[in-house]
Formats: sequence, C-alpha cells, structure tokens
Amino acid sequence: MQIPRSSADAAHPLDGLRAAGPITEAQAQTLVGEYYGLSPDIRRLDSERDQNFRLRTQDGREYVLKIANPTEDRAVTNLQTEALRHVAVRDRLLPIPRIISARNGATELEICFDDGSMRVVRLLTFLAGTPMHQASPSAALRGDLGRCAAQLAVALRDFVHPGANHKLLWDIQHAAELRPLLGAVPSAQREMVERALDHFEADAVPVLAQLPRQPLHNDLNPHNIVVDATSQVRVCGIIDFGDMTATARINDLAIAAAYQVTDSDAPLAPALDVIAAYHAVSPLEPRERGILFDLIATRMVMTIVISNIRAARYPENSGYILRNNRQASARLARIATLTRAQATQQIERACQGE
Repeated sequence: MQIPRSSADAAHPLDGLRAAGPITEAQAQTLVGEYYGLSPDIRRLDSERDQNFRLRTQDGREYVLKIANPTEDRAVTNLQTEALRHVAVRDRLLPIPRIISARNGATELEICFDDGSMRVVRLLTFLAGTPMHQASPSAALRGDLGRCAAQLAVALRDFVHPGANHKLLWDIQHAAELRPLLGAVPSAQREMVERALDHFEADAVPVLAQLPRQPLHNDLNPHNIVVDATSQVRVCGIIDFGDMTATARINDLAIAAAYQVTDSDAPLAPALDVIAAYHAVSPLEPRERGILFDLIATRMVMTIVISNIRAARYPENSGYILRNNRQASARLARIATLTRAQATQQIERACQGE
C-alpha cells in the first residue's frame, strides 16, 4: 500500500451504492501497524458502504478503523472528518468519536490498495455502550436523545465546508425524487407510501426551502446512538456521520423522532419525548413544527423505498440493508391512523410542555 499523490475524480452521488472489493482483517492489521503504530486485536464491523473494523489494544484502548468506499467523493469524506473535529471544539461534552492522527500527523490517509483502488482511511475512538435499539426504552432515554440531537445541531450551526452541499439520496428534501422508484416497494406497502409522499409534496416541500439550513448528522437512528450500559437512560455516543449533508435543520429531529414512533394506540407519544427535549435546547420555529409530522412520515417512506432498492441490488447484504424496513412499515401504518391536524396538535402541546 502507498499514499498516492492525487485523489480520484469525484464520484456521482449514487455511485456510493456500488460494492467495493473487501479489505481483509489481515490487511487492516498491517495498515494500522504501519501508519498508526498499533498492534491491536481486530474485528470487522457490519457496514453498507465503507469497511469498518473495531480495534482493541492490549492496554484496553479501543478504536474504529474506517476505510471509505473508493467511489465516495473525497470532499464528502473530508466533510465528515472536519465536522467531527469542529464539534469536538464547539462542545467538548458531546459524546462523538474523536479523530486519531496517523504517525505523520494526518487526520486522513489516502491509500492505494493492492487491487488498485484508492481509499480514504481514518482512525476514530470507539464509543463503548449499548446500541439504542438494544437498550430498554424509556422517556428519560428518549429525552436525552432529543437533548443530544439539539446540542449536536447547535455545535454544527457555524460549521462551513465545501462538501456540505453535496446531493444525498437520504436527504429528506429530495424525497419526492423517489416516486419513480416505487415499483421496488411491495404492493402491500405501496399505497400508504404514495399517500405519505403526496402529503410531503403538497404540505412540506413548499415550506422546506424557507427553513433554517445547516450541516447535519442526518441519520440519528437507534443503530447510530450508543447508550450507557449501566443506567440505560443516558446517550454516551453518537456515531456514523456517513450520511452528513447540509439540509433543513428540522430534518435531523424528524429522523430521530421517526424511529421512536410505536405500534400502539398513541403511536406518536414516544417521539414527542424526543421532540420536547430537542425544542427545550433549540426552539423550533412555528413553520418547523407545522411540517414535522410530514417529515417524520417521509423518513419512514425513504427507509422503505431505499432499503428495498438496495436489498435487490445487493442481495448478499440484504439482512443489514433491510434491518429497519419492517419496523418503518409498521410505524408508517400506525401514524397513518392520525390526521395531520391531530399530529400537529400533539407536537405543539409537547413543545409547550404539556
């Protein structure tokens, strides 16, 4: 492996869907020894686009080695790196991974692998705890998620980067572009997906362009939230900034809330814990509150549509890709029992502390 002199041309935003040749654990071991001076135990982690490895040294320190997909735009990878560095300065208490510099002082290494691919390599601290989807649900934990999500958005508010405005498939503001792809959605789900997209286009799209905009994490799902294993009520890690982009600020909250909807007679109630806590730290504008329900439903639509498309394209990784699909469908069906007026009223009351 060698560090090349120049980076590859930027890839099309959808090229990140292409599978990349695997990097073995032995290759990763050699890499961290050569560039970081480490000789840890190493284990591959599940991932959709990048290749990630968990490292543990003999003295107990733990890291994540991230090897970017070779088709990823270099500016986008650097966006994630610099965002982490920015947040670490703006809010030292936020539980995010820290970037570890290589022996030569670089925060990113651009390395040519034996297959001829050039990939960006980074080393981050590992945040130990329980993934939120495995933790015991509670109002206290959901409130802490809302608080942390708001603090992260505040920390990123003045972050500027040339890669922040890249177009991303997972950006809610582009959800209407999924309509021609609905043929990938099973017929049992398609009607409610189309109905949610109708509301998004009619009610949310005209407002979105007028709302505050900034770089955001853009994927605050329970797989990316680490919970304190002892208390089970405190967020101790926000990980995976791989879907970061600049978009309407409210979208981050919509994503976090979408995964907290429950299959019950009060489906929006758990999400309201997240919303109220977020609003207490970073107050929502009336226009943001007015379309939040539409955005929550739209995130569920995106999960259903995109995961079905990707699972068909990469059947060997379908288990990982479809991990949120069934729940998204069930949640969308549940919130469809609410009228838009009912949901908006519940969100208003939660923000007023009722």
